[in-house]
Amino acid sequence: MKNIGFLSFGHWSDSPHSATRSASDVLLQSIDLAVAAEEMGLDGAYFRVHHFAQQLASPFPLLAAVGAKTSRIEIGTGVIDMRYENPFYMVEDAGSADLISGGRLQLGLSRGSPEQVIEGWRHFGYAPAEGESDADMGRRHGEVFLDLLDGKGFARPNPRPMFPNPPGLLRLEPHSEGLRKRIWWGSGANATAVWAAQKGMNLQSSTLKADESGEPFHVQQARQIRLYREAWKAAGHDWQPRVSVSRSIFALMNDRDRAYFGRGESSDQIGIIDSMRAVFGRSYAAEPDVLVKQLREDEGIAEADTVLLTVPNQLGVEYNAHVLDAILTHVAPALGWR
Repeated sequence: MKNIGFLSFGHWSDSPHSATRSASDVLLQSIDLAVAAEEMGLDGAYFRVHHFAQQLASPFPLLAAVGAKTSRIEIGTGVIDMRYENPFYMVEDAGSADLISGGRLQLGLSRGSPEQVIEGWRHFGYAPAEGESDADMGRRHGEVFLDLLDGKGFARPNPRPMFPNPPGLLRLEPHSEGLRKRIWWGSGANATAVWAAQKGMNLQSSTLKADESGEPFHVQQARQIRLYREAWKAAGHDWQPRVSVSRSIFALMNDRDRAYFGRGESSDQIGIIDSMRAVFGRSYAAEPDVLVKQLREDEGIAEADTVLLTVPNQLGVEYNAHVLDAILTHVAPALGWR
């Protein structure tokens, strides 16, 4: 395990039990948690993107703000649903946020997961081409985005421009050199992990995937990662990729931790998502020494180089900082971090 980050889904609700009562609360607390995470030595601050929900949505203003308030920590998404995205405008947003952060952006993309409304991407002005599924459309948007990030000129310049142009075809600006190698694909199946490798993207594998063998989640995830790495090698890319997995892990350090999460051992769950049989990975909650033993047996974590810890953001910045610090101090060193 080389890197540890947090992943926030950015929920808010107007409830007396929530520390995030509004969108403003979530956005400002997300910045504060990233700052606290950097101070304690965490490697990454990642944010989920959902539409039509009381959760974090448009990621680039938040990523830019976090980038301006921090200096070292990686800043990323897990994941942006590409069915909703204009790849051209997104390249400009991503380039700007990456330059503000000094080249620390780690963008996780995906074809998307079920949202709160039916075919929500249609409200954003997008529809699959004839013969395409919405998943195909998301992957197509992702491929266009990758091509644009290469920074090659493609647009014919106006012969009478308002300002002087450089020679040749024009590209989108601002261009951030190096961002192309910091794009990740969130894969829920073995086949899309192989596709991501062929396209030269890093791999994000979350706490659920297609149940393709009936084996435990972590075993299937480890196989997915190995298939990805084999496909990467076969594709002949000239740089080494990264692989992240997400986990819900809580060290029970005090009575409050035990009240929130000490409810006995969890296990994998089977469910249906987008008409697909999926396996959902277990959560971990135990005293630190027990956690270390359990996590050493997690084959998915063993295959990855980055672990993203999901955080209960509605419990507030102070408590989430405690959750992260407990893992960094009492669990991660025994698993090879630092």
